[in-house]
Amino acid sequence: MTKRKKRVKYLGRLFFVLYILCAVYFLFFSDSMDRTMVSREYRYNLRPFFEIRRFVNNIDQVGIKSLLINVGGNIVCFMPFGYLLPTITKHKIVKNIFGVVLLTFLFSLSVETIQLVTKVGAFDVDDLMLNTFGGFLGYIFMRFTIHKYTV
Repeated sequence: MTKRKKRVKYLGRLFFVLYILCAVYFLFFSDSMDRTMVSREYRYNLRPFFEIRRFVNNIDQVGIKSLLINVGGNIVCFMPFGYLLPTITKHKIVKNIFGVVLLTFLFSLSVETIQLVTKVGAFDVDDLMLNTFGGFLGYIFMRFTIHKYTV
């Protein structure tokens, strides 16, 4: 392995660890995301597109900013996962899109389950879908940039 490739892999791992730390903070501890208030009840949504539709249908009350944070934030938050994971490991499962999408889904499922159990945030099937889509987009972007800069 060349010196440049080693450096890129090292920086990728460093960025991945920083990404995970930031994600954990925003998903579990952030005041701005109302994560410090622990609910007395379990909050969950198991109906696909229910929360997304609620935000869209009530945009005049919740505002465009809330819609973008809820929908766009869930996608963007998981794009680094799909981008960085295949660049930092040699495991075959993360070298193709199906493996990255599966691992993104499992990571998101873990986050949502922890939020449900700890009553910080809510378990939301819409978040699972959006997060997984974000990992998918991250992988696509990674493949595009790798192809563009290696050809």
